[in-house]
Amino acid sequence: MFWESQQQLEELVCQLVSWESRTGTEGEILFPFKLKDELVKLEYFERHPEHIALHDAGRNRNGLSALYKHGSTSRTIILMSHFDTVHTKEFGSNSHLAFSPHELGHRFKEIADDFPEEVRADILSDDYLFGRGTMDMKMGIALHMHLVEKAIAHDWPINLLLLTVPDEEVDSAGMRTAVDQLEGLAQTHDLDYALFLNSEPSFTQYPDDPNYYFYSGTIGKIMPSVLFYGVETHVGEPLRGLNAHYMASFLNQQMEFTNVFDETAYGERTPLPVTLKYYDMKADYSAQTSNHVASLYNVFAMEQNADDIFSKFHELVEDTMTQCQNHYEAICRRENTRPVGSIRTMSYQALHDYILKKHGQVKIDEIITQYIARDDLDDREKSMQITNRMLTYCKELVPLAVTLFVPPYYPAVNASEDPLVRSISGLTQEFLNSNYGIVPKEIHYFNGISDASYVSYDSHDDSWETYKANTPVWGKTYTIPFQSMQKLQVPHINIGPFGKDPHKLTERLHKQSGYEITPKLLEAVVKHCMTVTV
Repeated sequence: MFWESQQQLEELVCQLVSWESRTGTEGEILFPFKLKDELVKLEYFERHPEHIALHDAGRNRNGLSALYKHGSTSRTIILMSHFDTVHTKEFGSNSHLAFSPHELGHRFKEIADDFPEEVRADILSDDYLFGRGTMDMKMGIALHMHLVEKAIAHDWPINLLLLTVPDEEVDSAGMRTAVDQLEGLAQTHDLDYALFLNSEPSFTQYPDDPNYYFYSGTIGKIMPSVLFYGVETHVGEPLRGLNAHYMASFLNQQMEFTNVFDETAYGERTPLPVTLKYYDMKADYSAQTSNHVASLYNVFAMEQNADDIFSKFHELVEDTMTQCQNHYEAICRRENTRPVGSIRTMSYQALHDYILKKHGQVKIDEIITQYIARDDLDDREKSMQITNRMLTYCKELVPLAVTLFVPPYYPAVNASEDPLVRSISGLTQEFLNSNYGIVPKEIHYFNGISDASYVSYDSHDDSWETYKANTPVWGKTYTIPFQSMQKLQVPHINIGPFGKDPHKLTERLHKQSGYEITPKLLEAVVKHCMTVTV
């Protein structure tokens, strides 16, 4: 067997890490082809080449599926993962070692005194494997390959569908496109999906957190945003205009750390909102004030949907712009001058309908097409540019704050009450406690944000219509297969290896967890699913 022993698993994860696959790079494009070549070393896939396939994920990227199918059952576990990693700028002069775990470990030992005490102790202990992707999440892929090989060797009476995708670290294009492909695979191979088994690593909840976690759901993330459109003027006559930065400053202060969107479930609480990006859309420097500024916010959710978030956000913007107007008018009175206007608040959907009535669909299509075609802009910038351009055709509305959504959107998913997940939760706790003295903790909403958001969407929720109507790039460069997701009502659980510092210079995998504990635990979970009747 290729990936059976602890030494073989270490060699495998180091090999996967060496195939650098940073999001948006050539490495991400090449990775699934290399992985396919590795998987076909198994005789099973030589005999069944139709069971391994690449799936288009856009921009020359592909996901990969590899199916072990047992003839006696249609019951199937989907082993889901992502193979892209974040970039490595923080490695600095050691960037050339970021994807060579053993060499990086040796280098870190040489400079161990440069690190904080906890990191230094882990470097010198030899208990950890350092490198980009060791924890998040090349070890998870290695564990799934190990399971598939073992199922083949021992003829396990269950189907395992290994599914690994690109782009999880940015927009989850890989998983969003995979949803429809999963439906096709089920029909082609007569598969009955029983469980999504993800193996994202165990994330710490606070600094120096020693606990091991597994996850029965994943938190939702959504990005309500605003384009502030003021009235330009020369800096020598500031009150003859209304600076968009002035307008934005009121909302940025209100949104940062607000509890308006706060949720608590299962004793867990959503992290507070933050401003993810704020920028002036005036490209050049001049003595003219800016009349268009964009603010993008990160909001987490558990039980709230897009409609709930947008309603609260729009109301907050309206209230804040009223405060801004009152403050601005007080200044005008102090300076004995007239205001240039009253600030309106309008949703993107309302703006779209206004332009449609005034200029027609042809003009809207012209505006959207102009920016959708630009490769130098990402979906967030395209959204703002489309909105900004629309406003140039209805300046009678300004000063104005336009509320909208920008990608990405990760719906919250929770399977904590599912009978199969409850039984796996009990098995996980008993297995780790009795065999290793580990007392694992279940988290009901994975706080790392994951592709699991797209595998089991609320079948009764239609709030995505609000998202669709207020996302300028919807249906062009960004879509979410909500209706297909609603059909895919399959429970999800995340059980992965322990590590530390994802997305940091000191990202590292706990070797015993990766090579011994988690492989045995995942095998126990799969065997449990072979026999359990819940």
